Formats: sequence, structure tokens, C-alpha cells
Amino acid sequence: MRWNLPARAAAICLAACAAAPLAQAADYPGDKPLSLIVPYPAGGASDASARQFGVHIAHALKQQVIVENVGGGAGMLGARRVLTSAPDGYTFLHGSANEVILSPFLNTAARYKPEDFRLTQPISEATIVLLARADLPVSTVDDFIAYAKRPGAKPLTFGSVGVGSLYHIMTEYLGRRVGAEFLHVPYRGAAPALQDLIGRQVDFAVLPYQQAMEGMAAQQQIKILTSFSDTLPPPLAKLPLISQSKTIPDFVYTIAGGYYVRQDTPAPAVDTLRRAVGYALEQPDLRERMEAEGRLLLRPMSQQDADAYAVAQVAKYRQMIDALGLKPM
Repeated sequence: MRWNLPARAAAICLAACAAAPLAQAADYPGDKPLSLIVPYPAGGASDASARQFGVHIAHALKQQVIVENVGGGAGMLGARRVLTSAPDGYTFLHGSANEVILSPFLNTAARYKPEDFRLTQPISEATIVLLARADLPVSTVDDFIAYAKRPGAKPLTFGSVGVGSLYHIMTEYLGRRVGAEFLHVPYRGAAPALQDLIGRQVDFAVLPYQQAMEGMAAQQQIKILTSFSDTLPPPLAKLPLISQSKTIPDFVYTIAGGYYVRQDTPAPAVDTLRRAVGYALEQPDLRERMEAEGRLLLRPMSQQDADAYAVAQVAKYRQMIDALGLKPM
């Protein structure tokens, strides 16, 4: 084959350009720092967790990991920040089902789909609890369901961290599953919802677990009726499991967290990042801190298992949303 010089130069350029992403992925992370996006303001639980993981991920990669807080839009702005970055693995999300799955299912402003992300490694399942006001005449989740369904009873009021939150939707779905009617009282965060539960302004609440809750229960300020877990970290071993319920043992929900990149990120970069997060998961100091805060830390997974985990999470939440007839707004 004969080449003229311009054509040959163009062909070489095209070949080099096509190979560039793979070459970059093979060199990943090279000498370029990584950006770990936290989709909430600094100082919260998500931020603290990301910074602890970031230290170990940086050690595994032998490269700097810079935590960036991109709050707003109930986590959607941070999620979009990752999706609008280059698909090279240098920008990744400390995310959960809230931002990656629920937001695009329920909010047209998200402008993305769960499938736009790839889960490199699941990291934890944070505990969600069912709390009741101290004078509600129930002591277990089965008592609670029977009490809520008594003939002629008024709907029980419940507090959550806001309309469309996981905790709000979970509670509505719980009511649908057991045939009870609940009245939602939204709050701007867990703290005011918990405060009003202590003050007996609402009957119950579904909230993320906090260490202080067990002390509140011991002082008879609230009742912890159940966790929505079927397995708990050792520090939470005294909490009831939803799987122990005789009424609804399969109503298992946690806050599934993990590290996400763009779906079109090259496989070598995804694999390298996945192994770095897996290294972090094996660190005893990290596991001890996270488990004390109510998170069940997962063991490192293969990419195939991580992909299957992500698909199962999306299917689980889609089933719940479809059962409630919810549409994006």
C-alpha cells in the first residue's frame, strides 16, 4: 500500500488518539491527584467517612486524593459533577442510593440515570431504625404494626428528613405493605425530627442510626423498635433486626454506599480504583470507626460482583417506587 505523507500522518494521529485513553488508563493514576466528590457540605457524616477512606485510598494508589464538597440539590449537584468530568477515573463519587438511584427516579432536575454511573466498589450499608415516642404503647415492630392497624385508629404521624427522602419513601412503602395509613411530617434533617419525636410531637420516625439514640432509649426519651437490617455490625448487636419480625421480616433496607465513576471510564482505571477502595476496606482502624457509627462495612468485591450489587440495588428501589406509583417531578 502506498501512502502520501499527509494521509499517513493523519492515520498515525488517529491511531495515537484512539490509543490515548487506554494508555492513560494503564498509567492510572500517574502523577495526577484524584478528586473525591462528596455531594454534601463539609462537616457531615458523609464528609467524615469520605475523608477517612480517602487517606487509605491515597496510600494504596500512592497518589494524593483531594476531597471536594459539592453540596446542593439533595446530592444531585455532586453526582452531576462526576458525570460532567472526564471519564478517566480521576474524579469519583462518595455516593449512596440517595443520589445515584432515588434522585433520578424521583426528580427530573437530576438529568441523569443510575446507569450513567459504574460502582467500582460497595463500601458499607448504614443502619436505618424505626423509632417511636416514649409513650407509644408498643415495644416491637410487630406491636407497632398491630397498633397502627387497629380498627378506627387515626393515622400515626411520622417524621423524616424531608419529602422524597429514602426514609420518607420507605415509610410510605411500609404502610402500603402492612395495610396501615401514616401521616408524613417532613423536617429539614434528622436532628429536628428526632427532637420532635422526643417532644412527642410525632408518633414515630424512620431515621439513620446515631450512637446517641441508644442513650436516649435508655433514658426513656424514645423507643428503638427495630433496625431495618438483617445483619448489624458488632457494636450494634443489641438492636433488633427486621428479619426477626413475624409480620414483615423481608423489609430489609439500609443506606448502601460506595464509590462511583462514569459508566464509560476505562476498565483498567475502574479496576485500579476498585482495588484501592478494597485496600481501605481491609484497614482495622477504618472498620472500627465506621462500625461504631452504625455502618456494616462490606468485604472487597470483584468487579463482576460489584456490578451485580449495583443492579440489585437499582431493582430494589425501582420496585418500591413502582409499588407506590411515584413519578419524577
